[in-house]
Amino acid sequence: MVMQPPHKMISMRGFSLVELSIVLVILGLLTGGILAGRSLIRAAELRSMPTEVHKYNAAMMAFRDKYFALPGDMRNAVRFWGAQAGGAADGTDAACQALDFSSPATTQATCNGNGDGMIGWLESWRAWQQLANAGLIEGTYTGVPGLLADTTWGTPGLNIPRSKVDPNGGYTYTWQGSVAVGNPSLFAGNYGNMLRYGGQNGVDQAGYLLAQEAWNIDTKMDDGKPSTGNMRGPKNASRPNCVSTDVETTAEYQLTTTIKQCNLFFISGF
Repeated sequence: MVMQPPHKMISMRGFSLVELSIVLVILGLLTGGILAGRSLIRAAELRSMPTEVHKYNAAMMAFRDKYFALPGDMRNAVRFWGAQAGGAADGTDAACQALDFSSPATTQATCNGNGDGMIGWLESWRAWQQLANAGLIEGTYTGVPGLLADTTWGTPGLNIPRSKVDPNGGYTYTWQGSVAVGNPSLFAGNYGNMLRYGGQNGVDQAGYLLAQEAWNIDTKMDDGKPSTGNMRGPKNASRPNCVSTDVETTAEYQLTTTIKQCNLFFISGF
């Protein structure tokens, strides 16, 4: 057997403890940086919600000041933007109201509301279209329900604005009026035409916030309580991983849960 000269022998030495420690420290720093970056991104996303809520409420007020009506509920909207279907008379038109998911608006042509001051489900989809028509918000919206044969289906980015907090979440205005004690989903109070945040099917049927995140937003915008003030959370009966109980006087956000199940309701005052 031919032996290799000593200077040509391949070294089999492994990593020293010092070298391994350096590698572990670098990996730890990288992991920590990634986690910190994600936290900063999420914090920025959560900060966007108060901005979005204020923006949409301001747009609603500006629309009312200009047209003397609420978007979607406006009796003479077709005078300004044309009728997508039916006639041009003031007030609701059955042919226009019958349009569904299969007939999205592709121009500014729209439908009238009934002018009663309450934004109903069909009117809620037209509200975003008419706000965009008036140049008060960005984007284009279909003006019709987001799902065939379901008048309460909101699809973010399609017939309602998409939230920066979560790509699957969005906003809609709907009339809720006065809610009595004992309502299975909402805490008691006068909600009026409230702004809802959530997922599809009436928008409040899916939550995309942790209770900690909802508490964070509520504390910044209101009183930090899910059952009082101008920002509300859902009852425990409908969102068990968001709010602790259905009792108004003791309800709190469940800050230890790790399941995103909170949707939110903003009382707008009109």
